[in-house]
Amino acid sequence: MSTLAQRQDGAPRRRGLTISHAAIKRGTLWLLLAVSFVALIEPSPYEFVFPITLLVFALTGIRFSQKLLPMAVLLLIYNIGGVIALIPWMDESASVRFTAVSVYLMLTAIFFAAIMAEDPLGRLETLRKGYLFAAWCAGLAAVLGYFDVGGLSGVFTYASRASGTFKDPNVLGPFLVLPLIYLLHAVIVGRIGLVKGFLLLSIPLLALFLSFSRGAWVNLAVSALLMTGLTFLTSSSTSQRARIVLLTLVMLVLLVVALLIALSFENIRSLFELRANLDQDYDQGVTGRFGNQLRSLPMLLDLPNGFGPLRFRFHFPEDPHNVYINGFASYGWLGGFAYLALTAATCIAGWRVVFRRTPWQGHAIVLWSVLFVTILQGFQIDTDHWRHFYLMLGLIWGMAALPAPTSGARPASRTSA
Repeated sequence: MSTLAQRQDGAPRRRGLTISHAAIKRGTLWLLLAVSFVALIEPSPYEFVFPITLLVFALTGIRFSQKLLPMAVLLLIYNIGGVIALIPWMDESASVRFTAVSVYLMLTAIFFAAIMAEDPLGRLETLRKGYLFAAWCAGLAAVLGYFDVGGLSGVFTYASRASGTFKDPNVLGPFLVLPLIYLLHAVIVGRIGLVKGFLLLSIPLLALFLSFSRGAWVNLAVSALLMTGLTFLTSSSTSQRARIVLLTLVMLVLLVVALLIALSFENIRSLFELRANLDQDYDQGVTGRFGNQLRSLPMLLDLPNGFGPLRFRFHFPEDPHNVYINGFASYGWLGGFAYLALTAATCIAGWRVVFRRTPWQGHAIVLWSVLFVTILQGFQIDTDHWRHFYLMLGLIWGMAALPAPTSGARPASRTSA
C-alpha cells in the first residue's frame, strides 16, 4: 500500500507502492484455491498456479517442521508403492498419468502442511475465502447447466445431474461440502447473520443437491452434525451453546423448507427418488460394486504389487469405488499398508487438534469434521485423487504440528464470511 513519509522540510512525501512478502503469499494462496473449481480441462488452472505458489513460498521463505515427517514419509511410501506397481505398465499412458498425479498431490499436501508454520490464521482465512469463491463459481455453473440456461446443460451436466465445472457430479458434490460447512459454522457461532449466511449458502447448496450424489449428501449431513457437536462441546460459555442450539434448529428448518420447495418440481423429485434409493442395481449381486470389492480381496492377497495403477477395471467392470481397496490394487501391499497407516495417524492428529484451545480452533473443527467424514467416505468412493482431500489433509497436519500457544492466546471459534 502507499504510505506517507516526512521530507526534510517537514512536508509529507508519498512513497512508492510496497507489497509485503506476506501479502504476496496470501495472494497466491487465494488464487490457488480460487481456480480450483475448474476441473473440466487437463491440466487445469490449479496445476499451473500451484508451481507458481510453491515458487513464491520457496523464494520468500517456507519452513518444514519435523512433526510433519510421519505424514510426509507415509505419503512417500504410498507413492513408492505406486511407482513399483507401475513398472510392468510403463507403456500405459493412463497408468503413468495416474501415478504422476498421485505424486503431485502428495507434494500439495506437504506444501499445505508446511505453510501453517507461519501466519496460520491469516493463511487459513485466505484459503477459506478462495475456496468459497471457487464454490460459488462451480455451484453457479452447475445450477445454470442443470436448468439449461443459455444451452449450458451439454457442458455442465452429466446424465441429467449437475456436474458444473467438474467431469463427475460425484466429485462436484464433495468439493462443495467444505465451504458449506465453513458457512454453517460462521452462522451458528454468530460470525455472520442468518440471512447473509443463507444467501451465501444458497447456490453451492443447491448445486450440491442437484448433483444428486448420495455420497455428497451424506458427507454434508454428517459433517454438519459433527461440526455442530464439536463446536458445542468446545464452546466457552452457556450462552454461546444456547445460541448454537437455537441457530442450528433455525437453519435446519430453513433447509427443510428449501428441500420441500425443490422437490415440488417434478423433474427434480423423480430423480431425487431414484438417487435416494439405497438399493441401486449397480451395487447389487456378486458382480455389483460391493460384490466386486469382496471378490477382489483374495486376488489382491496373492499380488504384492496389486493389479497396477488403474488396472482394477481390467479385472472387474469398473473401478473399486473404495479408496482402501484401491490402495492395494493400484499401489501394491507397500502402498496399501502405508495408506492405512496414514489414515490412522491422521485420525490421531485430527482428534487432538480440534480440542486444543488455539486461535485457529474454529478452522480445525471445520476442516476435521469434513476430512474425517471424507475418510469414512473412502469406503464408498475413490478419494485418493481429490485435490480438496489433500488440502484438508495437509492443513490438519500443519495445525497439529504447531506449538502450543501461549497462555494468553484465546481460541477463535468464529470464521468470517
